[in-house]
Amino acid sequence: MGVEEQRAGEFYVERDVMNELCLDKLARRRTHSTRPLLKERVKDSLRCSVPKLKRSVLSFIPILSWLPRYSVRQDALGDLISGISIGIMHLPMGLAYALLASVPPVFGLYTSFYPVLMYCIFGTSRHISVGAFAVTSIMIGTTTERLAPNSNFMILNGTNGTEVIDVVARDVARVQIAASTTLLSGIFLFLLGMIRFGFAVTFLSDPMVRAYMTGAGIHVVLSQLPSLFGIRVGRFSGPLSQVYVNICRHLPETNIAAVVVTLVALAVLIAVKELNIYYEKKMPVPVPIELITVIINEIHIDSVFEPHNSPLFRPLPFSPLLLSPHLPFLFILRLKAPRSPDVSMWGSVVGDAFVVGIVGYALNISLGKIFGQKHGYNVDSNQEMVAIGLCNIVGGFFQCHAIAASPSRTLLQDSTGGKTQVVGLISSVLVLIFILQLGSLFEELPKAVLACIVLVNLKGLFMQFKDIPALWKSNKVDLLVWLVTLVCTILLNLDIGLGASIGFSMLTVIFKTQLPRYSILGHVPGTELYLDTDTYEEVRRRKIPGITIFRSSTTMYYTNAQLYLDALQEKSGIDIGMLLMKKKKRDTEEKRKDEKEKNKAKKEAKKVQLHIQHISSRVKIETLSLCQSKVNWGFEQQGNGFDQDSKTDIHGDDHITQMSSTGREGEMGRSSVNDTHTIILDLSTANFADTATVKTLKNIFLNYRKIDIDIYLTGCQVCVVEQLSSAGFFSESIPKSCLFATIHDAVLHCLRLSPFMLCYITEHKIPPRNTTIKLPKIFVSHLRCVV
Repeated sequence: MGVEEQRAGEFYVERDVMNELCLDKLARRRTHSTRPLLKERVKDSLRCSVPKLKRSVLSFIPILSWLPRYSVRQDALGDLISGISIGIMHLPMGLAYALLASVPPVFGLYTSFYPVLMYCIFGTSRHISVGAFAVTSIMIGTTTERLAPNSNFMILNGTNGTEVIDVVARDVARVQIAASTTLLSGIFLFLLGMIRFGFAVTFLSDPMVRAYMTGAGIHVVLSQLPSLFGIRVGRFSGPLSQVYVNICRHLPETNIAAVVVTLVALAVLIAVKELNIYYEKKMPVPVPIELITVIINEIHIDSVFEPHNSPLFRPLPFSPLLLSPHLPFLFILRLKAPRSPDVSMWGSVVGDAFVVGIVGYALNISLGKIFGQKHGYNVDSNQEMVAIGLCNIVGGFFQCHAIAASPSRTLLQDSTGGKTQVVGLISSVLVLIFILQLGSLFEELPKAVLACIVLVNLKGLFMQFKDIPALWKSNKVDLLVWLVTLVCTILLNLDIGLGASIGFSMLTVIFKTQLPRYSILGHVPGTELYLDTDTYEEVRRRKIPGITIFRSSTTMYYTNAQLYLDALQEKSGIDIGMLLMKKKKRDTEEKRKDEKEKNKAKKEAKKVQLHIQHISSRVKIETLSLCQSKVNWGFEQQGNGFDQDSKTDIHGDDHITQMSSTGREGEMGRSSVNDTHTIILDLSTANFADTATVKTLKNIFLNYRKIDIDIYLTGCQVCVVEQLSSAGFFSESIPKSCLFATIHDAVLHCLRLSPFMLCYITEHKIPPRNTTIKLPKIFVSHLRCVV
């Protein structure tokens, strides 16, 4: 097609000018609502039938709907390969993320088993991989270390009398705190999902969620620095500067062996992961370097630890808790029943539980919708909330910590051919085998290696810093939300930072409605379109004289109603307040002059009456002999009276002339300021009308009509018209006929009242009277109807 694009074609419509009344009659508007009454809806919701029960069960347990239709031939191989890959990835991630949650590593494996099974049954997304994740794990770890710090479990060593940490008692307490928090967050999500509260995720914008995850990733890095350097520092949740000071203060205590292991592990993990990305298309599955690193470390653990007898570089105690009678564990031949967490802790963790649940749900629904759109299926936000809630509830009974969807595992599941949640079942079986058969191989796990695994898997979170240049080009308000969320998450911690981020994000929405774009529209030549005069040169040149078309880019409501009025005055150039004041002043002045002239006329009439009475009395006293002379004198006085009356009449004429001149001067003064006789308000962007909107529109109609300017509304949606009618907006002074379907209808209606204005649109010179103008057919067809 070259530089010039192909014309899309032409169309011609011949119809009458449509106001709201004509449109209702033509389209046969319903006089009653088709929506059932509230009573009927309640009855229908409580009515039970077999099809309705079946739909409810299938929607609540989605596995019953997709598993019977599972295609072994098409999906089994991809799900098997993906399930093995995800299971292998679950193992090191579960062990490492347990370190973030400040619980023994085995509980990370439990978190990768029980909740994953629950999501396979109740989840609606086919591709996301739930389980332990860095963001929710660090949030749980912050709570556990706040309520169960090391200082609460210091005991005296009977050998040398020094204080040491009772690791078993501390870990028991932290596991109970993590389980209680997880259970409570699951209850929150389950109840919110049952009352269909899934829409709440819409308040979490994508820039805010991505920045929050990036800030949480920074918290994860800071929490792992002590493990990387082999130093002991209590987790701090305050400002970032104090964290740096706290870590730098203990840097002289750095363990050299821990630093060497950290550097070697980071080098190997990063190199192999980059090779996995580079040869992604050539390898069916990526190399499980995290698991290989952990196994190699276990094989050579004794040779590493013997020369460095450091309590911080010593392996994590895995087996003592297995022998503790306080906690249930899985064994080959023994399975203890789940145990209810300590509900007495709920008062201390209620805020943390709610935030953890919302963050986990936000991550799940974000990834679920992304992959749902990619593969062409819907993800039910309410059912997702129920599913994540049940995962956390069941996980809380089995001493797991809160779960969320992992972006890295989800991408791996999609890239390796996983198509259903059978992948989760296969990975759960693999994790179960690992727990039962190979768990004893991992009784000694160094923190440094686990910390390296955590940091390497945070690459995806830190790659989100690329959002900054992209948002700078596309939307600077979203960039501001991104930056503020990042700063709040880092400085205010994860719970308070989330609340502050949501509040700021909502403020930006209000800010956008407070500063919309107000435009004056002009006519596009040869069309029925009207565009912004500030944007289009030809439209600016084609403004219709006497008609102002005003539009706001957002709906008008109570917070911006006054701004709408101010913008209308500014854009139209009509200072309604000043004109009303001048009119009132002019009316007062004219009234005062009228009163003055009336009083002066009364005085003149009174003088004439007194003079006539005086003459009559003198006539009665005169003698009959002077009758002829008195008659002549009477005629003479009558002539003088006529002269006075003539003078009075002339004075009255002068008054009338002055008044007419004053009126014309007033009209000329108003016209010289602005020659607008009609204002059309385009309300096509409005989606509701509150009381402030109704009052504002009423005031516009009443005030502008006082200065002889007509007001018309166009483009009102049906819901807006109904709300205006319910609020009593329409009356004899504001009839429904002042609403028009389009701007063009309103313009043609105004031009019909002044046909010679059509010459402006048709580019004809104003002809003499009784001259026929040859107009385009579209204008003739519009003008043939009397509205």
